[in-house]
Formats: sequence, structure tokens, C-alpha cells
Amino acid sequence: MPLFPPRPTRQTDAPHMTSQPDGTCRPGGRAVRLASPAARGVAPLSQRRGLGNAHMAPPPPPGSAASALLKRYRPLQTRASGGFGSVEICLDGRLQRRVAIKRMPLASPYNRTSTETTATALAEARTASMLQHPNIVQVIDFSYDSAYAYLVMEYVDGMSLEEFLAQVEGNSLTYDEAACIADALVQALSFAHENGVLHLDIKPANVLIDRSGHVKLADFGMATLTSAAGFGGARGGTVGYMPPEQLNGEVVDERSDVFSLAAVLYESLCASAPFRAGTPADSLKKIAKGVLYPSDLLPDIPESAEDALLRALSPDPADRMDGTAEFGELFLGELGNPREGRRSLARIIARLTSDEGDEGEPEGGAADRVWELDPAEGYLGSRTGHARACALGAASGLAVAAVSWALLGDLRIGSLLARVLTSAGIGVGAALAPQIGSALAAGGWLMLILNGTPLLDVLPVAICSFALLAAWWLVWGRLQPAGSAVFTAAAALALTCGDAALAAPVAAALAAYFLTPSHAATSTAFGLGFAQLLLAAHAAAGALPLGAAAQALFSPSFLVPAAGFTAIAATASWALDRACEARRDSRSTVLPTALYLLVPIASGTLRYLAQPMEIAAVPPIEVAVAVGAGCLSSILIWICTFALGYRRETPEGDRS
Repeated sequence: MPLFPPRPTRQTDAPHMTSQPDGTCRPGGRAVRLASPAARGVAPLSQRRGLGNAHMAPPPPPGSAASALLKRYRPLQTRASGGFGSVEICLDGRLQRRVAIKRMPLASPYNRTSTETTATALAEARTASMLQHPNIVQVIDFSYDSAYAYLVMEYVDGMSLEEFLAQVEGNSLTYDEAACIADALVQALSFAHENGVLHLDIKPANVLIDRSGHVKLADFGMATLTSAAGFGGARGGTVGYMPPEQLNGEVVDERSDVFSLAAVLYESLCASAPFRAGTPADSLKKIAKGVLYPSDLLPDIPESAEDALLRALSPDPADRMDGTAEFGELFLGELGNPREGRRSLARIIARLTSDEGDEGEPEGGAADRVWELDPAEGYLGSRTGHARACALGAASGLAVAAVSWALLGDLRIGSLLARVLTSAGIGVGAALAPQIGSALAAGGWLMLILNGTPLLDVLPVAICSFALLAAWWLVWGRLQPAGSAVFTAAAALALTCGDAALAAPVAAALAAYFLTPSHAATSTAFGLGFAQLLLAAHAAAGALPLGAAAQALFSPSFLVPAAGFTAIAATASWALDRACEARRDSRSTVLPTALYLLVPIASGTLRYLAQPMEIAAVPPIEVAVAVGAGCLSSILIWICTFALGYRRETPEGDRS
């Protein structure tokens, strides 16, 4: 029985190729030729390794190669199958290790290739398989018969970039992750090109990432074999990643791999394969049209990285970089941290593959890897990738439920049971979607003041408040769950303690931990302002004329602490950023962390400054309470860092 029995699967084959008398392959009548290594000024690998012309012996009878392999390798599971071959995970009976064996037919059902063409392709594939590099999948053995070629490769315990992108949120990579992928591929391709080997089929499916985040490129030399067998497009590449010269059957060189590499990285960052199409002709049309500028999708992408992608994706090879090293230098210059990207890839792959388990692995082995404490993810984040979302949801849900309870009481809507059920239902909705929770809280407050204040008196307050709150929600609140959670938490804390300024330290702490400095300051300012107006309306049974609103907002007892804690939120967020960078770089975090100790001192100072004319009359108990609230805010940041890690969450479009 064959080693890899055929299995039904989705066919992805491009138009077949036909063999020509001169040994070239013609897709649709166009000849395809590889530029020789000598023409590119590079000695072929076969010459470097003493292989001569790498002449292949006549192929053995069908099935003989599979029979020989079955004596040593025991099939475990099929990982992929298709029109052009399959990949089987096997156990090496001699070395007791896993390997991946790729079986490739030497002729398509639609095309019969000459023996000479097949022999040439086999020789090139065998030569390419001799490449030895940390970022290239190692080929352990190469065997063939008259029907199939077999590549025995190292087993990469992880997933392909194609699988990774399909499962992660947003179907894209962060800048750090993209930097890690690009750095590895640039090194692999530079090494191959130096040895006179082109890849010609760079695509997400051929980029493998193991559980440690290490990236390897697979299938060197297989494009030629694919073409010779009559499968795939020109030179056996994949439509959507091939450059125009490869699609048109023209001479290809290192610049062709640069194009394919850029197409993969563009897709990885922008979540869109720019040239993917059903036919080579359609792909050519998309290439001629050009790609959407990456900065239109990612406003914060470094200019050098964007320039590198646009230049490498040029239809004209003369406009591209001469090699992958030049592309990598430009693309990676300001993109991200490859080391941190590798850590991120490892964490995500561990979570994505934790439920699969490995045959022969002790029970609970995958779970042990996932439960290992990662400081970047924290005690809870190391155990579940939803820890941060759950924490934000809980804070938002409780806050909105408290605000809803107070507003329903002020509006005298429903019975006690109805208030409980309504508040709980709104709280659950806010926990699932904090953005909706902040909108509901603001809407409930507007309803309260419109109901409790004469129309002419409340109209200026309602119009101005609606405009400001709507602007905040559209720009920040709806896009950042953490911003909405801080907004509602400030309101709920103000209602609980009866003083918006007293609640300010805790709201500032939440903003500092979850948001970047600018967004932390914005959310804290709007949250405290809303909390003060809500508190004023609540105390007056919904009555809030313009004069009362102005007095509440511009009173020194509120304005000074609000401004101070807005600045503290931004400063604490900045300090946390510095602490995170120091931890990642294995530097001391003492200095940035010490800034948190200033929060209690600032809280007491702001309490005094809020009464400039009556400093001596400020009760010591108020100052003590303010200092206690400041201490609580610092403790809260440390708790969040321990439980949820030091990894920073950035809003969409700010992924550096």
C-alpha cells in the first residue's frame, strides 16, 4: 500500500503546464526559464558541494521508494493533502523522533512530462534540499521512484503562517511579530540566494512557526519540481504571490523572491492578500493596478517599512531591491522588535495549539506550557488569553449597573424588582460591550436632566454635553473598551463615595494601566467631568440648569483635582511604558516604578490645593482619605501588573 494514500480535498491547482522540446515548461504557451546562478554571479550549490551536474539515476519502479521508507518511518497523521502531494507526520523508528514526509507526484493527470525534464527538476530539488540554515526547514532524506518524490524533513511543532493568520484576531500580525517573521525569512532567503538557489513559492503556507516562536521557510526547490510535474502556475509558484515575470514565464531571479516576500508581509500586516486571484491573468491585472498604501490601513506604520513594501511590490523588477538583504534592512529599520515578536508568536501558538495535544506526550503537557507564568501576561493572562477582556468587562459591567441603579431611582421608573433586573441586565450588556455601557450611561444621564429641569434652563447644558460626549464616544469611547470602562468607573465611584474628586485616583489608575498616556488623560478628563455632572444632577433630583452645571465643573474643589489626576493618569501610563520597556530589555524597573509612589503624595497635595483660601481649614481626615485613595490607586496598578502582566494594550491602528 502506498505510504500516503490519496485523500479527497479542495483543489487549488492553477492552470497546468506543458513540456517543450527544449526542456522548458510552458504555462499557456509561454516558456519559463530560471536565470542561471552564473548569470547572477553566484556559484551553484551543486558545484560548492562537489555534486557536479547532480545527475539523477533512472527512477526505480513505482512504490519502491514508499516501501523503503515504510521500513523506517511509521505514519502518524496526515497534516495536508491536495492535488500536488500530501504531508504526513511520521515516527522515525531508528532515532525515535518525529519527521514530516512530503510526497509529490512526478506527473499530473493532465500532463505527461518527459523523463529528461523530470530528472532535471529532481536534480534541482535535491540540490536545494541540501541547504542548511537555522531558518530553513532541514531536509533529512530525499527519495523518489517513477511515480513520486519523497522529502523527509524535520518536524516543525507549531503551525504555518497561513494557519496563524486565520486564527488570530484581525487576521494580522503586530509590528513586533511581523519583524520576527521578516527577519527570519530575509536571513533564509539571503543564504539560499548566496548558494544559487531561488525559492519561487514563498507564501504563508510555506512559512512555519514552532512553539518557541522560531520561524522557518519550507519547500526550497519544490517550485521547479511542481512545474515539471505539470502542477501549478509558472515555475510551480502560487497565484497571488508570484511576480509578473514569473506569471508571464519570463526569466526570474532574486528579485522575484523579494516580490513574493513582500506580498506575504503585506498580507500579514494588512490582513489582505493584494494579488490573490483565481487565474494568473486576474492576478496580473491586480499587480498592474497596484496595492492600497499600507498607511491607509495602518496610519502608524513606519515610513521606511511602507516604502520597502511598495518598492518590492513593483511590477517592474528593475524598480525592486536587488536582494532580500537590502529589502530587510529597509523594512526592518523602524518596524518593531523581532525578539519581542518571537515571544508573542510563541505565546499565541501555545494557546492555539494547547487543545490539540501531541501523541506520545505526557498527559497535561500542553496545558503545562500554557500555565507557565509569563510576566508579560501576568498570573491570569498566562492562563487565559481573555483575562484582560474579562477584567475590563467586569469593571464596566459593575460600574454601569451602579449608574443605572441610581438613574432609575432618580427617574422613579419601575418597582424595586424591576430596578434590580433592569440594572443587572444593563450591567451584563456593558460587561460584554463596554462601549455600549458608556453610551447607555451618558444617555441615561441626559434623560435624567431633561426630565428634571425646565426645558429652557436645561437646553444649553443638554446640547453642549451631548456634543462633547458624542465626540468623545465617536473618537475614543467606541474604539477603546478600556476608555469606556474608565469613563463609567469614574461615574460609579463618584456616586458611591459622593465626591468625584475622591474617586479620581482610582479612575486615573485604571486609565494609566490600560491606556496609552494620551488616551489615559482623555478618558480620565471626560470620565471625571461626567461623574461631576452626574453627581450634581443626582443630588438635585435631576435638576441641572446651566448655572449649577458651570458651578459644579469649574469649582476649584473639583477642577484642581480633576486636572491634577488627568496629568497623573498620563504620567503613570508613561511610567508604566518605561517599566515595560525596561523589563523587556532586562533593565532595572526601580526608577519608573518609583513614580507610582508619588501618586499618594500628589493626592494629598491636590486636596489642599483644591481649597486655596482655606488650606488651614481643610480637615486632616480629608487629606488622609485622599492619601489613602492615592495609595489604593498605586496598589491597583501593581495588582493589575501582577494579574494581567506588563504587556501594553494599544488601540487599533497603534500597534507598534
